[in-house]
Amino acid sequence: MNTGGARLWILALVIGCAGASDAIARGQRYYEDNQYERALAIWRDLERRDVRLVPDERVRYAYLRGMTDYRLGYREDARHWLAIAKSNRELAPGSLVPSWNERLDAALADLDRGAAPAAPGDAVQTIAAPDVGLEPATSEPVPQMTNGRPDAGAPAAPASAAPGQP
Repeated sequence: MNTGGARLWILALVIGCAGASDAIARGQRYYEDNQYERALAIWRDLERRDVRLVPDERVRYAYLRGMTDYRLGYREDARHWLAIAKSNRELAPGSLVPSWNERLDAALADLDRGAAPAAPGDAVQTIAAPDVGLEPATSEPVPQMTNGRPDAGAPAAPASAAPGQP
């Protein structure tokens, strides 16, 4: 590779890294302004472009992506990205401010509580199904069916009658 080509390649690499850093900063501003949908669009664009990040940017990206998903209610995606941030923060100490570390741990704890399967012997909370109106709206008898069609003229068969018996 000639020196002109090498310089051009290095310049493209520097511009690409600066672009990723700027995108992370822009996404962080959206996140901090509670504009989570816009922040998520930035995160997805970075992911789509398969941008290479330095370790501290990778941790910040994973944290912000996970917290954005968490705020939007995408719990499984949030768990994924926050787990990545947690596992990588040891590789880049100081990449997250202390308050972010606390929020990361609290969010993961909340996500884990909601996803923990019941162990044998644990009390399981039963939630009643909502009334969705499956019962007939009136107290009129439901017509009998003949060949898949309502038979309005036929009287309703008694519940104790066996098939084929009057």
